[in-house]
Formats: sequence, C-alpha cells, structure tokens
Amino acid sequence: MSHIVIDARIVNSSTGTYVQYLLKHLQEIDRKNRYTVLIPSADKDFWQPTAPNFSVAFADFGNYTFAEQTGFKRLLDSLDADLVHFCMPQQPVLYAGKKVTTFHDLTLLRVYNSDKNYFIFKAKQFVGRWVFKKVANDSTEVIVPTEFTKQDLLDFTPLPADKITVTYEAAEVVRSKVKRYDVPFKQFIINVGNHSDYKNIVRLAEAHQKSLETHPDLGLVFACRPNDAVEANRELFKKRGYKNIHFALNTSNQERDYLYTKALAYITPSLTEGFGLGALEAMGYGVPVLSSTATCLPEVYADAALYFDPLDIDEMSDAINRVAASKELRDDLIKRGLKRHKFFSWEKMARETLAVYEKALSSSK
Repeated sequence: MSHIVIDARIVNSSTGTYVQYLLKHLQEIDRKNRYTVLIPSADKDFWQPTAPNFSVAFADFGNYTFAEQTGFKRLLDSLDADLVHFCMPQQPVLYAGKKVTTFHDLTLLRVYNSDKNYFIFKAKQFVGRWVFKKVANDSTEVIVPTEFTKQDLLDFTPLPADKITVTYEAAEVVRSKVKRYDVPFKQFIINVGNHSDYKNIVRLAEAHQKSLETHPDLGLVFACRPNDAVEANRELFKKRGYKNIHFALNTSNQERDYLYTKALAYITPSLTEGFGLGALEAMGYGVPVLSSTATCLPEVYADAALYFDPLDIDEMSDAINRVAASKELRDDLIKRGLKRHKFFSWEKMARETLAVYEKALSSSK
C-alpha cells in the first residue's frame, strides 16, 4: 500500500471538473492505496470522501504565491507521501518527492488577457515559463488531456516522450436534474465558459450579428460567470448596438444543462484550448456543435462538429447559417456528436491515471 497525496486545490473551479471526476472514480476503483486529498478549507462542504482509504487535509495556499512555495512545501513534506499528484502545474518548485503533474494546456504562457494589468500579467507569464519548464522536467510523470497538448509541451521544453501520458477527459450528462431557465428567444445558439481573449467571444458576436441578416430571430446565449472580461464584452456589444444577445450569468449546472437541451447549436470559437469540455458536454445532450479548427479541437471532436476558421468572421457566420437552415445537417451532427461523446469516459481516465501513479511509484527517481 502506498500513500498518494492529490493536490485538489482547484476542485471547486472550472478546471475542477477534471479533479472531481478523477476523485469520484479513483474512490471506486482503488481500495488498496491510501489517499490524502488536499483542498481549500472553504471547500470542506463542497468535496468529501466516500471511500475509507481517502481522507481530506486543508491547503489554503494561493497559486503563484510565496506561501505556496514555502508553507505548502512544508505541508507536503509533513505528509510523508510516496507520491504527490499535482492537478495543475502550480506547485512548490523545491518539492523533491516523486510527483505526477497534470498540464491541462499552455494557454497561460501563450495569450494575454486584456482585462488584466499588462505588466503584472507579463511578469506572471515570465515566472510561469520558468515554473512550467522546471515542473515538467522535475516531475516523475506528466499527464496531459490531448495529443496536441503533449506535442505542445514537447515543443516548449525537451522531455522524453514516454514520460507524458495522454488521458482524455470526458463529459457527464445528467438529464434528470435539469432546471428551467427562460431565455428571450425561440431559437438560439449557446456558448458556455469564460470570456478571456483567447475564447474569441468578440468575433463570435460579430459573426452572430452578420447571421441575423439571414436569420433575424436567432439568439446568442452566453452562459458564464460575471467578471471584468464578461462585463467588458457586455458594454462593447451594447455600445455597438448588437441585437439578440443574452448573458445567462451565474447559472447553476442544472440550468446550464437545460440550456443545452433547448439550444439550436453549441458554438466554440476559441483560438486555443487544451481539451474543450463545453462542446463535448453539448454533444452528450444531443446538441449540434460548431467548432473552431484551432489547436486540439479537431482531435477531440473528430467528425462530430462543423468546423470554421476562428479568425474568419464570414466563415463563422456561414457555419451558423448552415446549421440554422438545415435540420438534416443538425440531425447528422447530433448523431455524430452522441457517438463521439460515448468515446470518452471519466472512469477510463481515472484508470489510466492510476496506471500513471503505479508507473511513477515503481520509478527509481
């Protein structure tokens, strides 16, 4: 029996979906090893163990802080773990024990978010590049969610290719728990998630406005959490006089899933992604998907999406018009999407992760 510590400080975040399902299935498939799961004390009611070999410890250390490098390291050292799984690259860089690190993507190093202070953001990127390289090279094993991210990491810093394991993520469908959410459109396309610049939301709004020339009643719904980037887009769209756009702010997961079931299509215009969970969730609810051709998205969605160049507003608008005009196309995308959704499994991801743990534990490093 080994003692495995999982750094789950992001469990209650957008990326936390990965951590939640990893923990859920590890508790079902591994009753041999002993686990300590590290979460913020604020999330003590959000996640609790269900298996006797899993316990919780609190880790109130912010990402990229001095406390993370000092206090968090002391906590990890005191736990005397045989292996630590850091579910994000943010970690004490001087921790010397065996460790597995998950790199979801390298977006932080690639893009600038205009809602952030430019100089502070660039300083964080500078530090982040050093941290990411050190963490990748110091980790016993590395996990990534797609082959694209694996190659992106290999291009970023030289690593043995067999040190990196791809564990595809998945999307859960819970139709019985949907909760009604009223929108002011009979037909609408939907986008779920944050509005950071790389999400390409402004071009999506421009493409939607162009599509109104052909489909004047078609709505565009953004299901997102309010923040500076979202507010900036709301103000921009208002200033430009954009029509038929609705911001569904702070929707619950049940309300979001209801919107999936009512949407004419889901659209993801991103310029870069590590996996692209939102559109895969939509596929599981039987929603046609329109997708950018950028980065990993064609790898994840395969032939189950209608693709467009994310920098070409006319091409994006044409994709919207095509799916709005053709029930035959929508039905075909729904069929392909449901099949593609079934290809992915959280349980399979957890089993592959456990295999990575076993590989790391047997390593001489």
